[in-house]
Amino acid sequence: MYEQLKGPSGIKTGHAAVDKIEEHKLCATPQNYEVWLNYIAGWTPDLAREVDDIISTEGQLTDSQLEKIHSKFFAATQLSSQVMETGTKIAKEIAEAVEALRSASTTTEQYSVTLDNAAKSLSNDNISGDSLNRIVSVLSTSTKEMSDINENLNQQLVSSTEEIESLRVSLQQARAEALTDGLTGVANRKQFDEVLGRRINESLESGSDLCLVICDIDFFKKFNDTWGHQTGDQVIRFVANSLSQKAQNDSLVTRYGGEEFAIIMPRTNLDTAHEFSESVRTTIERKKLIRRSTGEPLGQVTVSFGIAQYSAGEEHTVLIERADSCLYYSKQAGRNRITLESDPGIA
Repeated sequence: MYEQLKGPSGIKTGHAAVDKIEEHKLCATPQNYEVWLNYIAGWTPDLAREVDDIISTEGQLTDSQLEKIHSKFFAATQLSSQVMETGTKIAKEIAEAVEALRSASTTTEQYSVTLDNAAKSLSNDNISGDSLNRIVSVLSTSTKEMSDINENLNQQLVSSTEEIESLRVSLQQARAEALTDGLTGVANRKQFDEVLGRRINESLESGSDLCLVICDIDFFKKFNDTWGHQTGDQVIRFVANSLSQKAQNDSLVTRYGGEEFAIIMPRTNLDTAHEFSESVRTTIERKKLIRRSTGEPLGQVTVSFGIAQYSAGEEHTVLIERADSCLYYSKQAGRNRITLESDPGIA
């Protein structure tokens, strides 16, 4: 996509992003520039829609609003930064724990020497009472020092363990956010790519079935233009929720892009994938949606589906293309329908 930034047109795009920062009286931060660059270049339609919604209601954007937008749409970049930061913190905790263990090891060796010397002295039959008192005093002092060091070591290891566990949980949460679509709460495209690869390997190893369903909200642009982006978002969330409620636990519902969704269905054949899709299609078709802000009926919302089953040895891109071709056929045949790759007339 960065090809668009080369040459005179790229310079023009960059200037337009800077102009937007000046127009809205924003700070000239890299984050603000990144948001406006994506907006001008049209790389992230959801981001552009959110920016337009704020401008239409409030007139202009604030630094705080742009910071939230950047956080929402560039979570993956933030995850990389957090991975680096967390890795540094964990390395520091481990280094401190190792140093504590090294120190304790040195003290243990010294304590061992003290005990050995005391044992040799006590083995002397002619040992005096003063010598015995000195030996007992040395042993008492050394034992106290050893006890204190062990207590400090234990506290250090407990503290490091708790800190590392906290960092691990924080990193898991950041990764989950980076793999989740901010609008709908279902998986995003990045997670789709990761999971599809794993499911294909699983299918190859076990010989189990694997189906991919791709669906798209019919006439969404017209709907969006009529009712506005916020209501459009309401419809997208409704469809995502309908898919999630019907999907099996091991299926992955993904917002593939815009108003399009993809569902990875492991250990599922075409017939079962068709039953799932038909259940979702009829649920959405029968639902009477109402605009939250005014209570107006939004009319009927329908969804078209395309379904393909993985063939051993094919690239994942081929599976996606076949499911997408089936979806295209559903669109061309009148929408609000399901097309399987096994249907008559499907190449």
